[in-house]
Amino acid sequence: MSVVMITGGTGAIGSATAAEFAKTDDVIFTYHQNEVKAKSLTEELHCSCVQMDTADYNSVQSAVQSVLKEFSHIDVLVNNAGIALIKPFLDTTAEEWRRMIDVDLNGVFNVTKAVAPSMVNRKSGAVINVSSVWGVYGASCEVAYSAAKAGVIGFTKALAKELGLSGITVNTVAPGVIDSPMNNSHLSPEELAELAEETPLGRLGQPAEVASAIRSLAENRFITGQVLGVDGGFC
Repeated sequence: MSVVMITGGTGAIGSATAAEFAKTDDVIFTYHQNEVKAKSLTEELHCSCVQMDTADYNSVQSAVQSVLKEFSHIDVLVNNAGIALIKPFLDTTAEEWRRMIDVDLNGVFNVTKAVAPSMVNRKSGAVINVSSVWGVYGASCEVAYSAAKAGVIGFTKALAKELGLSGITVNTVAPGVIDSPMNNSHLSPEELAELAEETPLGRLGQPAEVASAIRSLAENRFITGQVLGVDGGFC
């Protein structure tokens, strides 16, 4: 039985990933503000949760130390926490840009920085980062989001080379358009329908399908430094 830590566990992909791993492993997920959903999910999945702001280095250090104190180690880290912004670049404020980078990119650094030492000490571990198809190809009116998610991919490829000799794999999943509250709140039904039509499989992806891909990367010990598109052939 592995110990799995998932950030952003109350989101669609995060909760689906928690449910996937909770079938066989000890799961700890993090949440930022949605305490009600976090408590409901812990009861439903019989797992644990911890509050933290992934953009806050000290908050992350404190939360990870509490997890390590309880479980002694973390076998799998899933960096899933993130936010989205659909806005023309010329209308994007400096504050919005900084917040996007702080959460979607710096958050990956903060959490991995806190968890990796224990993995290095044990010479074992798997880190799976959640990027996006837009981090690979870019999206109009999502420059900040695309840049942050592209940064996650660069982070993944470089860290995989650095931690490989310690027996740690580092990979990324790049979801396409997923049927999730985040996308549903940012895109109109017509826009979602158009994106589904542009997807070769003819539909939006499901959070559970991303979760399944994350689990596969966590279990395979000879895949590292890779970007796995879970996008229905979108690009």
